[in-house]
Parts: sequence; C-alpha cells; structure tokens
Amino acid sequence: MKVSVVGSGYVGTVTAACLAELGHQVICIDIDEERVNKINSGVSPIWEQDLDELIQNHAGGNLKATSDYESAVMDSDISFICVGTPSDDYGNIDLSIVKSASESLGYAIGNKGGYHVVVVKSTVVPETTEKVVTPILEQASGKQAGKDFGVSMNPEFLREGKAVYDFMNPDRIVIGALDKHSGDVVSHLYDKVECQNELIKTNPRTAEMIKYANNSFLATKISFSNEIGNICKKLGIDTYEVMKVVGMDFRISPYFLNSGAGFGGSCFPKDVRALTGKSKEIGYEPILLDSVIRVNENQPHRMIDLLEEKIGYLENKTITVLGLAFKNGTDDIRESRSVPVIADLLYNGAEIKAYDPQANGNMKKVFSSVTYCDSAEEALYNSEACLVMTDWNEFKNLDSEFGLMKNKVVVDGRRIIPFQKLEQEIDYVGICW
Repeated sequence: MKVSVVGSGYVGTVTAACLAELGHQVICIDIDEERVNKINSGVSPIWEQDLDELIQNHAGGNLKATSDYESAVMDSDISFICVGTPSDDYGNIDLSIVKSASESLGYAIGNKGGYHVVVVKSTVVPETTEKVVTPILEQASGKQAGKDFGVSMNPEFLREGKAVYDFMNPDRIVIGALDKHSGDVVSHLYDKVECQNELIKTNPRTAEMIKYANNSFLATKISFSNEIGNICKKLGIDTYEVMKVVGMDFRISPYFLNSGAGFGGSCFPKDVRALTGKSKEIGYEPILLDSVIRVNENQPHRMIDLLEEKIGYLENKTITVLGLAFKNGTDDIRESRSVPVIADLLYNGAEIKAYDPQANGNMKKVFSSVTYCDSAEEALYNSEACLVMTDWNEFKNLDSEFGLMKNKVVVDGRRIIPFQKLEQEIDYVGICW
C-alpha cells in the first residue's frame, strides 16, 4: 500500500520504517529539512534500537522523505498523523501541531481525486479525532468525511528502546474508524503482522481512551509502588521484597512495581496530565490521577533530601549524576527524573558532573553549565556523592570506579547498584529502600 507519514519523531519514524519493512511504499513528511535529508540518506533522525538498520535498508526504496505535503498525499492512499502533542503551560494537551498537520493534509486531499484515508496515530484525548481533526480536514479539503475521504484513529503502544520490536510484534492493534471502509483500509496495513490478540475495531473516541487508560494505569502502578516504597523506607522494610510477592498475584502481575525515582518520558507524565485536564473540562475531578502525578513529581526531590542527609549543604560540592535519559535504551530526556534533580542541585550551588551513554548531548541543550563526561569513571572522579538516575546495564558493573570518589556516597534512584557485592565500601542509600 502507499502510505504517507506526517512527522518523523519517535512514533512517526518507527511507524514509517516498520511499514516499509512490511512491504508498503512509505513517504515521511516533515518540515525539518535536516530530518528529511537524514532519512533520504539512510540515517535515522532519532536513536532507537534496530531503527538505523531498517532505515538504511529501505531508504531510496520503500522509504523516502519530503517536506511537500501535496506531492506526498498525491502519491499515497493513506496518511498517518504522527506529530507531537505536548502539554501546555497548564498541563493540558496542546493540539496546535495536530491541527496544523490536519489542515495541510486537508488542503492536499482537496486537490486529489479518489478516496484517501487519514489516520491519527498521535496520542490525543477522546473526541479529538471526531471534533477537531475531522472538521479541519473537511473545511480545508471542501470534502465530506466518510464519503469523500476516511478518518481513523490507530493508537500506538510502543516502548522507547523496544519500539521496532513492539510494532512488529504487537500484543494488540486498535483501529477506531469513523466509517467501515476506512477501518478496513487501515487494517489491511497490518495483514503481515502477527498480533497476539485479534485486531480490535471500534470508534475513534474509544480508541483514544484505550491509549490514555492504558498509560494512566501503568503510571498509577508506578506511583503506587513508589508510595509503598516511601512508607517501607520509614519502617525499615525492603519494598522490593514486598512488591516481589505482591506481583505474584496473577491479578496484579510483577510489571511496573519497582520503586524508584519515578516515571518520565514522552508518554506517561504528559498523558496522565492530559487525561486529568480533559476530565476537569467535562466536569469530573480525577482525584486518583492527580495523586499519581503528585507522587511522581515529589520522588526526585526525595533524592536531594537523602543526599543532604548524607553530606550536608551542597554548595560548591561536586556531585555526579549517572543517567540522564528517562530510561535505558534511549536518548530521550523528556520528563526525565534527572531534570528536576539537576535543577535542584544547581539551585543549591552544587557543581555537577554527568554521564549517560546516549543522552549527554540532549541534556546539554537544557543545562549547559553541567560538566558532561565520556564515561562513568570520569564522572565519578573526585566527586563527593553520586546520584544514580537511569537503569543502564553498564552501571550494574561499576565497582572500582567508586574508589575514585572523594567521598563514597551513592544515592540510588533505580536499585541498580549491587552494593552488597561491591569490593569498594560505599555509603549507599536507596530512595525507597
């Protein structure tokens, strides 16, 4: 099938590359010429496991990129909207990029004959596809949805760091269509994908809600685990031992029960805030979801409290921050728990040395005054304390490196340092244990 994909961020680039791998002819649309040139040159514009290989294999063949909406739509039968949906200053969803993409697609569809299907893959709050995207498409194109063109909502369930695998091996595929024909067209895109469950067809607002309910539940499990962890810390109980047994309950499962510095990334914080904003807009007060965010925002500051208990005032003291990405396997720092931690350290006058295997460059754009190191060894040298913020596997193997510290204090936000097995004697404390 011939597909155009608007946006070459995480979701758009992975979607485009994987659809090309499935044999479809894919055109990426992006206003960023640098990203367009990278894709056409066989280079991924983002860092994601296995993505470079896919783009390299299909660039110039099943995969190409352009900044021209008109030509891309003319040369495709389906257009995916995969643009960002950031939070506004109040935490509500900002749909400005979605609206702009919808308008551009609408104008292009208006100049094209035949039935074209627009698929919203960006994460948007319920009613967006029906009440925002579709009217814009109709007004810009001068055509009628369901008659002259189709509209569907196809949420993504991709884990950063595992996005290519998740796309090609999904546990579910959800298609919310305004009309049966457009739903059938979208479902055919996945004919070669082996899904663990049958393909789910529903309406757009239900598809939108499925994505938000999914992410909000996972975020709730994490904040619940952190709340239990904070209580266990006060009582001298190993929260990991507690939650290991709790996770044996088949109704709960062991996933997302690890206590720590909290969740980050492009999805969980933004999506929970967006759903709370939508809830309040329709007159419902989401007490539980508000608490999920509040617990998560407090966790990083507990790292600083523990650090001050260990070494006192932070002014002019050199502190190492290990891990800047919000999770391992990615260079994404969006909503990373390292951001508020570094902000607190700088506010208190600390000197910071930081290291991440992938995210140094991205974090440098946010905090230019931090010293970014090329290795954990360099970052730990002569520091007075270390904060572990991301669960990169290489941090599990640190040992002699801690001997380079001036003061061997380690505050672990991810329970990744095997302190009981270390040859080096360190003053170790976990955020929840």
